[in-house]
Amino acid sequence: MYDYKEVELCEIKTNSGESLTELSKDKAVLLVFLRHFGCTFCREALADISEKRKEIEAKGVKIVFVHMSNKETAEDYFNQFSLGGVAHICDPECDLYQQFGLVKGNFRQLFGLNTWIRGFEVGVMKGMGIGKTIGDGFQMPGAFIIRNGEIREQYIHKNASDKLDYNEFSQCCIS
Repeated sequence: MYDYKEVELCEIKTNSGESLTELSKDKAVLLVFLRHFGCTFCREALADISEKRKEIEAKGVKIVFVHMSNKETAEDYFNQFSLGGVAHICDPECDLYQQFGLVKGNFRQLFGLNTWIRGFEVGVMKGMGIGKTIGDGFQMPGAFIIRNGEIREQYIHKNASDKLDYNEFSQCCIS
């Protein structure tokens, strides 16, 4: 498991100015690191979270996204997926991604056979499409549960096409 001692959660602020430490005192935080907004799998993640948002938040979990875009572009995307008003953090240089141990994908992780198959399924069959790369197209995503200022759980994608059940993942550490 990654050593998070260097991650200062109290210094990481959302678009509303609250730190991850502050947010995690009242409830668990589901911190979702997205791929770039043009990525089919990023769009799928946003659609999945939007679909389960009420269930996740009803458990007392606060959703926070980390993305590689500017605030306005991110909020446009969040609105497209009925996620308006969601807390988010702009990280165009991918500094937080690195602090949380999220790496740049290799060829297999980004373009392997399974990724191509899932990409066709999600992009074409489910209609998520492919858009312009906004951010680092090699950056891998991940998700973390933070509670009382501590990282309690993590999901590090092995491939860009990995699909996480965010509702199930958010069950961890909600008490």
